[in-house]
Amino acid sequence: MYRTLIIMMSIYWVCNGNIKASAMKIEKYNLESSQVCIPIPENYKDCLTLIKSDRYRKTGKELSSMSVILNGLKHFNSDILFWFRLSQYKKGILWAICRLMYAHVSQRYQIQIPASTKIGYGLTLGHRTCMVINGGTIIGNNVNLSQFINIGTNHKTPAIIGDNVYIAPHVSIVEDVKINNNATIGAGSVVTRNVPENATVAGVPAKVLNYDNPARYILHRWETKEQ
Repeated sequence: MYRTLIIMMSIYWVCNGNIKASAMKIEKYNLESSQVCIPIPENYKDCLTLIKSDRYRKTGKELSSMSVILNGLKHFNSDILFWFRLSQYKKGILWAICRLMYAHVSQRYQIQIPASTKIGYGLTLGHRTCMVINGGTIIGNNVNLSQFINIGTNHKTPAIIGDNVYIAPHVSIVEDVKINNNATIGAGSVVTRNVPENATVAGVPAKVLNYDNPARYILHRWETKEQ
């Protein structure tokens, strides 16, 4: 049943040529010394562009729309970012199907990232298991999220994470901190204060260790005009 529905979706995407190519809508959020620009998908072609950026981070190759769709079909029961990106376009006629599949895959891998979460181009999920992220969190472009992380808040003010940020396993980010561009957060850290640009932090609570190797783990970066 699922495969039949996905094939129908694929045909719809490929044949829906009435959407004119245009720049994606961008929302800007302030960090300490810069801004992070978050793309907001307004149609299925925008969703495919975001999926392409995620795949590029993993493979280093920019895939065609058809290749992205075929890969989604091949891994339809496990590709969580494929369904997350499609679920972000709420006005689409396939929204209910996409949300159903995203809920299914999320539960399978114990990953709680609400579809409302605003995330930039080129997201990478390490090992695709066990993470909880508040839906109000802002996550920039070319960010790596590892397993067993928690980004939360008790006051409706979750974190804003900049571009080219690496977050290692077992990290907790608490309340409205700002993780500035090119930061690296070491495994097991508890982040309760802003993280400076280019800094490597670790510990409980997290403290700056150095500024020597900014964003060294961020490979195959997806470049945009806004960055």
